Amino acid sequence: MERLDVFMARANAAYYATHDPFRDFTTAPEISQAFGEVLGAWAAVVWEQMGRPAPVILAECGPGRGTLMADALRGIFRVAPAFRAALRLHLVETSPRLRAEQAKRLEATWHASVDALPAGKLILIANEFLDALPIRQFVRRGGGWTERHVADGAIAELPAADPARAAAEAELVEVGEAARAVVETLAARVARAGGAALFLDYGPGETAPGESLQAIRDGKPADPFADPGSADLTAHVDFASLAALARQAGAAVHGPIPQGVFLARLGLFQRTDRLAQSQPPARAAALIRAAQRLAEPAFMGRLFKAMAVCHPSLTALPGFEA
Repeated sequence: MERLDVFMARANAAYYATHDPFRDFTTAPEISQAFGEVLGAWAAVVWEQMGRPAPVILAECGPGRGTLMADALRGIFRVAPAFRAALRLHLVETSPRLRAEQAKRLEATWHASVDALPAGKLILIANEFLDALPIRQFVRRGGGWTERHVADGAIAELPAADPARAAAEAELVEVGEAARAVVETLAARVARAGGAALFLDYGPGETAPGESLQAIRDGKPADPFADPGSADLTAHVDFASLAALARQAGAAVHGPIPQGVFLARLGLFQRTDRLAQSQPPARAAALIRAAQRLAEPAFMGRLFKAMAVCHPSLTALPGFEA
């Protein structure tokens, strides 16, 4: 029997080591090249706001196939060549399989964790990274708490300490200690040394009880506890608690705001329209549909959020304007 977060970490490590995750799900960079391009422009503007430091570390957590960063660098090369010359690319990735895919598209230095990133001013992007980090689940029982454990594909509840969360009887709360550690580390770093970290992921804007753990196997919802290592396990990101933690670490926090609002402010639709103008009608229509999927509230635009933590001197990050 093992705690849920231990089970989830072990299962996801096995999954990413042995599976092509993009057969099971599609992330934003794979939907539209404009996504990576506008995030590259975001990083370039932040670099300008930082005073154009050289060198500067440009990092990505969980780079997938490297598509987002390849698109971002293409845009940076076109509109911000000085930033392209100043940046040093670093990727946080634990999967040897995915590192090999990223190396086909990118020249970078790889690291196993954010703690291993070299010192210096930092601009970091993490798209759909926090949702895959392990969580713990607690249930309020009879005035006390139990914690969920996993044994042979079944859930068991064992007595637990108070997770410092409010809940009614029989309500479940999720605590993402791994995500909290990542955000706290990055917030403390940018508050001390300068820079910004941008997170795009799915989850509510306010902390609330309820279970969000889910599994995708062969492109379909699946039992999270069956056949560990054969499915991608994710859970909603608790943006409100992460924002509070970042502020405690000394960083300024922008957002969370809906991803659709953020991308629209960065010019996603304008960039898509320019791309579509040079394409045949069918391809142009597909590009427009892709942008709508990323930004419209009925698709990814509302559930997905954007949040940035940064040095307090950065008061007007692009996309987060009032």
